[in-house]
Amino acid sequence: MTTPEVIAPAPPPLSAQASAREPVVKVDGVSRWFGSVVSVSDVSFEVYPGITGLLGPNGAGKTTLLRMITGLAKASEGTVTAFGQPVRNNPDLYRRIGVMAEHEAVYDFLTGRDFVQFAAKMRGVTDPVNAAARAISEVGLEFAADRKMGGYSRGMKQRMRLAATIVHEPELLILDEPLNGADPRQRVHFQNLLRELARQGRTIVISSHILEEVEALADRVLLIVNGKLAASGDYRSIRAALNERPYHMRIVCSDPRTLASDLVRLDEVEAVNIDPDGALIAQSKNVLALQMALPKLALESNVRLLRVEPLDDSLESVFSYLVGQ
Repeated sequence: MTTPEVIAPAPPPLSAQASAREPVVKVDGVSRWFGSVVSVSDVSFEVYPGITGLLGPNGAGKTTLLRMITGLAKASEGTVTAFGQPVRNNPDLYRRIGVMAEHEAVYDFLTGRDFVQFAAKMRGVTDPVNAAARAISEVGLEFAADRKMGGYSRGMKQRMRLAATIVHEPELLILDEPLNGADPRQRVHFQNLLRELARQGRTIVISSHILEEVEALADRVLLIVNGKLAASGDYRSIRAALNERPYHMRIVCSDPRTLASDLVRLDEVEAVNIDPDGALIAQSKNVLALQMALPKLALESNVRLLRVEPLDDSLESVFSYLVGQ
């Protein structure tokens, strides 16, 4: 399947103040290739304060793109800037950025407190002891701070790594798969912390394969497919821009066959199927018109509606369609 390029309009910035500022991160016509292999191809986007989700299948170029944003990799073509400055070979700029890589070892022989203090010292923090205590408190691991990290669960290690990432209070956070290994309770804490950091005005770019969490967290989504930017914006705006893709609505009612025969006569409805469990699946490119017409139609047909729900109004649906899965 050929993936359509759909660049949906981005949602408004988080505040009027944010809209008056320059983008925190600007990626302009960026490509990166390794020999004859193109990893990222002519990608452009801007990132503003708040949480931006970076999504794509394995091998789509997400990690390469993040490495270029953090200055760890050089773009073959195009430019990447943060706070209006080139990110490559810019040590002063790195003090404003916190990076949490997907695959990064921790020192099991260190306590969590030692690990975060070490990160603070490496970042040139003037008071590493208090800075580490603050960061550990933010991730909710004070109870384990003086235990060796070799005894931590994977989720606890991820949270302590986040503490080391934010210990110097960076304005821009780049997080690659930060929720890997976290249990449900840790995920909730992690999400709440990211929302609080965003509320404080931080800029967070988070790469994750957990679509429901990105959907719940991100103000904006960037979908990378085959090294290209396939879509960007609020996922609902992206879904609305997929004009050739009909919506699917599941309808549970008291008399599915009667309602189905009436639905197929509506201009808004392209097709109606009946599931084995008796639910109707209606396809429509004008789902708003269908939602408006459905109650009246059911009333006229003397059919009682029990449940009406969209099946593809989600980030998972958008992602699956764009990557052809």
